[in-house]
Amino acid sequence: MNKAVLFDLDGVLVDACEWHYEALNRSLKEVANYTISREDHVSTYNGLPTKRKLEALIGLGIIRESDLEIISNLKQKYTKEVIEEFCHNSISKIALMELLKIKGYKIGCVTNCIRETCELMLSQTGILEYFDIIIPNEDTTHNKPHPEPYIKSLVLLNTLPEKAIIVEDSLKGLQAARLTGCRVLEVKNATEVTKELFRGKL
Repeated sequence: MNKAVLFDLDGVLVDACEWHYEALNRSLKEVANYTISREDHVSTYNGLPTKRKLEALIGLGIIRESDLEIISNLKQKYTKEVIEEFCHNSISKIALMELLKIKGYKIGCVTNCIRETCELMLSQTGILEYFDIIIPNEDTTHNKPHPEPYIKSLVLLNTLPEKAIIVEDSLKGLQAARLTGCRVLEVKNATEVTKELFRGKL
């Protein structure tokens, strides 16, 4: 069985939560003249895929179902613009990935982002080539906080929970990670995810 480290993306490998929040609110304002408050973002929406957020807003009668695709496409456009402007090579993340590979670990990224956004962020950060597997939100039936994305990763990487480490930051991500039985490292943001985080843990 392989050893593996599975990383969330937003708030773990890149601090993109704010980018997603601003891009979604820009799209909502443009189409529906509505924005999600900071309080609601933190308590309800943070960590969910965009589609789930929009479905919740439809359920509340805030946006129309016919606007879902328009808002989703705008949000993706604005998110890509922000990533290309602000997401850059990370020496600390590259050094961490090099260490994990030297130690013989398989590396995975498990995210509620779509694949296009995920791969763009990893590429801009300079670490895409180190990943053995990427599980974006469109590759599973259930997204976090359901454990399915992490369980699928373990299966595909041919590893067991006792041989895997998951790095997460959000409440929904942590819930999904802990349900797998893997060792979980909780971080506040991406600046904590360096070689020092793994000292004595590999």
